[in-house]
Amino acid sequence: MPERSLADRLDGLLFFPVTAFAPDGGLDTPTFRVHVRQGVAAGAGAVFAACGTGEYHALDLDEYEEVVRAAVAEAAGQVPVVAGVGHGTALAARFAERAERAGADGLLAMPPYLVKPDQDGLLRHYRALVEASSLELIVYQRDNAVLTPASVVELTGIPAVIGLKDGVGDLELMQRIVSAVRTEVPERPFLYFNGLPTAELTGPAYRSIGISRYSSAVFCFAPDLALAFHRALGSGADETVNRLIDGFYRPLVELRRLGRGYAVSLVKAGVRLQGLDVGTVRPPLSEPAPEHLKRLAELIDHGRTLI
Repeated sequence: MPERSLADRLDGLLFFPVTAFAPDGGLDTPTFRVHVRQGVAAGAGAVFAACGTGEYHALDLDEYEEVVRAAVAEAAGQVPVVAGVGHGTALAARFAERAERAGADGLLAMPPYLVKPDQDGLLRHYRALVEASSLELIVYQRDNAVLTPASVVELTGIPAVIGLKDGVGDLELMQRIVSAVRTEVPERPFLYFNGLPTAELTGPAYRSIGISRYSSAVFCFAPDLALAFHRALGSGADETVNRLIDGFYRPLVELRRLGRGYAVSLVKAGVRLQGLDVGTVRPPLSEPAPEHLKRLAELIDHGRTLI
């Protein structure tokens, strides 16, 4: 495996594969491996396995380790593999240990379960996760885990914490965070990621404050569309960016808003629509309505006419 820091390897479009399940509800590891293999071949910059889109919440420890190990095998060192960790601190630490054992290159720390911690509690949580393995860590802020600029500055004092993924969408807060880190620890490299459910829609806004990396759920089922947008955004091709936002991404977000859990189940349905049977979502999520699946298929077809 490469010796470089994970921070030096996280570039390009970030791929968050869905986890494939068989008709009996168990893992379908061979199909998952195909999904990861196709994503890497299509040009993913990194694989984030068993994260939100991968239904981390629905996996037990053994299933989780199997998923991460399969992703590592298919990535084969071509791109880094980052594994999600969540739940409470004690259980998240056990998942971190499993991720390291499976060969992951890093961790994505999702919000702790149920409680609403204060800033000191969040920092204690992330320090505990760092101590649970030798892997580098990206903190995912959203829901009950939203950090102040001062807390992010404190996070930069933990060498293993390499970045912050934002799932809140508060650009003023993110600008304050970027400014505080730049001012207080100018010598410390620190990465930022746009982690909203359909990050492309807000890509231009995040890029304006210096945040160019983002996760792409669309890459799971339409990598050609996702890569076309990524290239256009990176090269300043505003006409293409706006055409795809107006004709594909904004309608997709509006469709996603029609159902709870659609940030996951609609993406998984999109993968099935493109010919790979990754199964349905596990409880407590549910499948999209038939009329919404029809609309998704139409949107994908229309999106391809725009590129």
